[in-house]
Amino acid sequence: MKVVAQTSIKEYPLLSRGKVRDIYEIDPSTLLIVTTDRMSAFDVVMNEPIPFKGAVLNQITLFWMEMFQDIVENHLITPDVDEFPKDLEPYREELEGRSVLVKKAKPLPIECIVRGYITGSGWKDYRNTGKVCGYDLPEDLVESQKLQQPLFTPSTKADVGDHDENITLNEARLRIGDTLAGKVEELSMAIYAKGRDYAAQKGIIVADTKFEFGEINGRLVLIDEVLTPDSSRFWPADRYEPGKSQPSFDKQYLRDWLETTGWDKKAPAPALPREIIEETGNKYLLAYRLLTGKNLV
Repeated sequence: MKVVAQTSIKEYPLLSRGKVRDIYEIDPSTLLIVTTDRMSAFDVVMNEPIPFKGAVLNQITLFWMEMFQDIVENHLITPDVDEFPKDLEPYREELEGRSVLVKKAKPLPIECIVRGYITGSGWKDYRNTGKVCGYDLPEDLVESQKLQQPLFTPSTKADVGDHDENITLNEARLRIGDTLAGKVEELSMAIYAKGRDYAAQKGIIVADTKFEFGEINGRLVLIDEVLTPDSSRFWPADRYEPGKSQPSFDKQYLRDWLETTGWDKKAPAPALPREIIEETGNKYLLAYRLLTGKNLV
């Protein structure tokens, strides 16, 4: 499988080149989303791609979207390159396995985060304030501890190079309205619960995750990526030990290495050693294999 750090499809306008995805407009109601092997951490794109990463993210998202169809509609048209416009045939090698045609949706201006465990930015907020996104929590929690109930903790949606910011549910309501905020909270919690329970059967703890939703003709749909190693923290259940940072199947391994470099978390990112690139890629592939029971490569 070809490593793809960036695409350049001349036949259709490029609408967005994000941290990971290149998005093209096929027609006024259809988009092509290409999940590249670009890697971002702390909202900065690394200089080196992670081989197979984009295909892993795309295939895991397709896996979950099919599983969650009974909960929420999604924007997917087809992941089959044979069903793509003929103009895209010259790009088949770049697109195979890592791209989808989707219905164009209007994305909501928030990210919908569900936390089942106290970790990451939630842990930092808790240590400073005793709260996470406005929720009061018990005083004696330790890092990586399972929360009594999962929390819906939305955030802003940052541009490339900027940082997402945690917001309260009340702030989310101000941004998108009470009814819509209530609906995405309900859907996020339901999707998380189903995904968490399935992953647990495969030996994976889903510590937290983020979902994105959009609207198509007034209908709320699930968009972007779903329960991937980029949008979630996946921990091996057999190595879980509260009170410290956990080993993971996701980009936390890379984040932990970056924390040791003295990097100021601003572009440009430090060069990634070969062993960090390889081990990060291996973790993504392992997550895919455990969740789906299939080998990508």
